[in-house]
Amino acid sequence: MFSTRTHLRGVLLAAATLAGAGPAAAQGGYLTPPDPIPAILNAQPTPAVLVGRDRRTLALLAREGMPTIAEMAEPELRLAGFRISPRTNGISSTRASYSTGITFQDLASGTTRVVRLPAGARISYPSWSPDGRRLAFVNVGTGGLELWVTDVASGEPRRVTGPELNATMGTPYEWLPDNSGFIVARVRPGRGAAPRASEVPTGPIIQENLGRSAPVRTYQDLLTNATDEALFDYYFTSQLTRVPLAGGRGTDLGAPGIYASFDIAPGGQHLLVTRVKKPYSYVVTAGNFPQEIAVLDASNGRAVKMIADVPLTDNLPSSFDAVRPGPRQVQWRSDAPATLVWAEAQDGGDPRRTSAVRDRVVMQTAPFTAAPVTLAELDQRFGGIFWGRDDLALVGSRWVNTRREKRWVVNPSSPGTAPRLLRERSYEDRYGDPGSPMFTTNAAGAPVMLMTADGRGVYLTSGGASERGDYPFLDVMDLGTGQSRRLWRAEDPYYENVVAVLNPEGTQLLTRRESITEAPNYYVRSLSGGAPRAITRFADPAPQLAGIQRQLISYERADGVKLSGTLYLPPNYDQRRDGPLPLLMWAYPTEFRDAAAAGQVSDSPNRFSRPGGISHLFMLLAGYAVLDNPTMPIVGEGQNEPNDTYIEQLVASAQAAVDKVVQMGVADRDKIAVGGHSYGAFMTANLLAHSDLFRAGIARSGAYNRTLTPYGFQAEQRTYWEATDTYTRMSPFTYANRINEPILLIHGANDDNSGTFPIQSERFYAALKGQGATVRYVVLPLEPHGYRARESTMHTLAEMINWMDRYVKNAGPRTPAAAPAAAR
Repeated sequence: MFSTRTHLRGVLLAAATLAGAGPAAAQGGYLTPPDPIPAILNAQPTPAVLVGRDRRTLALLAREGMPTIAEMAEPELRLAGFRISPRTNGISSTRASYSTGITFQDLASGTTRVVRLPAGARISYPSWSPDGRRLAFVNVGTGGLELWVTDVASGEPRRVTGPELNATMGTPYEWLPDNSGFIVARVRPGRGAAPRASEVPTGPIIQENLGRSAPVRTYQDLLTNATDEALFDYYFTSQLTRVPLAGGRGTDLGAPGIYASFDIAPGGQHLLVTRVKKPYSYVVTAGNFPQEIAVLDASNGRAVKMIADVPLTDNLPSSFDAVRPGPRQVQWRSDAPATLVWAEAQDGGDPRRTSAVRDRVVMQTAPFTAAPVTLAELDQRFGGIFWGRDDLALVGSRWVNTRREKRWVVNPSSPGTAPRLLRERSYEDRYGDPGSPMFTTNAAGAPVMLMTADGRGVYLTSGGASERGDYPFLDVMDLGTGQSRRLWRAEDPYYENVVAVLNPEGTQLLTRRESITEAPNYYVRSLSGGAPRAITRFADPAPQLAGIQRQLISYERADGVKLSGTLYLPPNYDQRRDGPLPLLMWAYPTEFRDAAAAGQVSDSPNRFSRPGGISHLFMLLAGYAVLDNPTMPIVGEGQNEPNDTYIEQLVASAQAAVDKVVQMGVADRDKIAVGGHSYGAFMTANLLAHSDLFRAGIARSGAYNRTLTPYGFQAEQRTYWEATDTYTRMSPFTYANRINEPILLIHGANDDNSGTFPIQSERFYAALKGQGATVRYVVLPLEPHGYRARESTMHTLAEMINWMDRYVKNAGPRTPAAAPAAAR
């Protein structure tokens, strides 16, 4: 069994605050957690896998390890909800993840071919050609982002463009359907030097609202002044260009603009673009700025059709079912050369209005001169379309307020015909999930549903949730009756899911299989029998954890709601020899409308568990048991809102979890801590404020004062003024004077998540310190909501282990006044 002692290197921060109020201590460097954690974190990550369009080839992508803090310190701009690198004109280093190598593997023979990439390659946005014979990718070159392509047959890569791609808005290229080249977004030619802010203000920054209701949730990284607007124009403006596969200058398509998206039609003749325009906003992100949605000629960029002129969207009701008026979710029909599809709200986008039809889904075919035709009228919000063939598609709809969803059969060749309801269900019900369609690609490389040979059925795959845990399956659903027939299901001791169906008969499958002791790998499985054939042989990335024990446990809350969680025990733990252990409970609450759905099991007993990054499971190597994701359902049935009894339900769930692990004999009731990240941090602070179940808490990147998120948070749709008492009672800031257990607060200095501004932890720490609490506040420089740098990751884990050792494992007995209790 691993030693329970910790050997933390470096200088501890703010030692005086560990015991109470006092003068600030000198700041030190980054800490390092005890062995073998650093070795695990520094190990080469397991490759990512892309299945070829031809279902005969895999692309294995070697992944880069964690970035260093020096890499995270590269210049970054935060504009309109984006974080970008001015050096590359792409995503910021605080968010980017790269691959460093490509290997093609043949499924039939197992032979591999390594692609000879340029030295120091850092690649992203890999994409198969429509015919599956080539793989394109973006490489970070010396002066920016370059487009490269490599042949599967030869493995020889070559550069298609120079360092001129603009990836500020996302993927900067798209394959032409005939495999002849690409549409790319290029940095605007001749744009000159970047704007610089004047050191002398030219006037105040003024915003005003003249009686118009415009509620918005709290966003990070917004535009704040005229210089930000100029920088947004400078870096986000692109020139769309048609580039041949052989490379070269290509043909510019229309004028430069800020293109939020561009999508070529399956027929290759038309280009659908969404172009951002002024006036910009300082209260919402770029996705809500005014937009033009239009069709261009894909050969020369000439304007063909204006679909929508969308105004600034900053005035939606707070309900999740609220949408903007006019055409939205505009897309190409994937099984037709040039047919547009979009939805339009029939209730003005306001769910508070009464309307028999909520959304109308329409189609319009090139040359886009005839009026759009109706594909379906829905009594819920449009969710998306699965295309099949000329006479068949599946339309999804849902209504968030009731958690209901429907799936409809429509006939695209007979517009105006009423859709046929295939299935209706609560999307909270994981056990009743029928699965989602499997896909193949047509000649244009566009996704279409994988149908049975007779055209009467569609292949569905699902995570296979059940009372025993998740057992993924493959079904065929009869499109006439909606009834499904089971073709295959994972069996103990494996967790195995279908990645692809390899033949038209549906008898050959590519699966990804793992078990408690076997690392995930890819297999070819025949439904006619025989052992599956291993395709990859990825090794255990952290053999130091090979002896951990994992168990799916179930128990019940006092009000009868069924709960579950995954219990981890340290390597080589023996209960009779080692007895009860100190334990960390790590959780994240979830809102439900159905108590039965809230009690459903949401994990598998057969998963391979190897932590990475800032995972709390590293506590296993410090001698702790971990109860991972014990369900914390917050249920509101009927007219009751879940959060109106948030505190009571949260404490009851925690009480049940504590009682279960103590009853099992694996945890010492007097040595249990609670922790969480983001909404889990919010949960942690509330449990310490409203119960005495735990000896200590760890709260990372949380929000603690709900008055700072007045227009909703998580699944809460009401505003602060509509539910003032609920917002106040749910805020642990309100009860800072009642937190009498030690709490560790950690927050990324550059948190980019909506609602979890660093000021949340800053002010919560000040409140706790003022009340004499035992609290430590760690700010990680340069880090966003989830911590990425190697130094930050090591430090976070060291802080967590040190805190647990001091206030849980090695803590003395509780005083009688602080004995474990339920809600205060």
